[in-house]
Amino acid sequence: MDKIKDTRSFMRITHRYLGYFLAGIMAVYAVSGIILVYRDTDFLKSEKKYEKTLSANLSEKELKKELKMKGLEVEKTEGSVLHFKKGTYDSATGIAKYSKMELPFVLDKMVSLHKSQSKDAIAPLSVFFGVALFFFVISSFWMFNPKTKAFKRGIKFTIAGLIISILLLCI
Repeated sequence: MDKIKDTRSFMRITHRYLGYFLAGIMAVYAVSGIILVYRDTDFLKSEKKYEKTLSANLSEKELKKELKMKGLEVEKTEGSVLHFKKGTYDSATGIAKYSKMELPFVLDKMVSLHKSQSKDAIAPLSVFFGVALFFFVISSFWMFNPKTKAFKRGIKFTIAGLIISILLLCI
C-alpha cells in the first residue's frame, strides 16, 4: 500500500510543480494555437511592402520559391515585367516589388512554436512541452482516489474527450 501512496504522492507533487513551471509556456502555445486557426485570414496581420533584387529571368516556379509566396501566379506580362497578385517582378533586372500580410513580430515568433522542425533551435522546447503534456495526461489519474465519485466522473469526461477528438478528426 505504501508504494501506491508514494506513487500517488510523487505524481501529485510533480504534476503540481510542473504545471506551475509550464503555465507560461502553455499560455504562449494557447494564444499561438488560436491565432493559427485564423492563419487563412488576415486576422491581426498588417501589410508589409518589400523590394528585393533576385536573379534575372526566373521562371514562375522559381519566383514563387524565392519570394516564399504560396499560390503565386503570374496574371499578366508587360515587356519584362511579370504582374502577380500583390506585386511585380522585372525579369530583366531581377527586381521584385511586392507586399505580404504578416503577423506582428512577437505573434509570428509565437506561431513558429507550432511549426518547429527537428532542425530548429526551438525544437527541444517543443519536445519537452509535448512530453510534459503527456505526463499531465498520465499523472492526472493520480489526483483522486480511484474509489471516489470525482475519479469516476473524470474517467467519463476523459472517454468523452477522446471520442469527440476522434470524431472531429474523422470529419
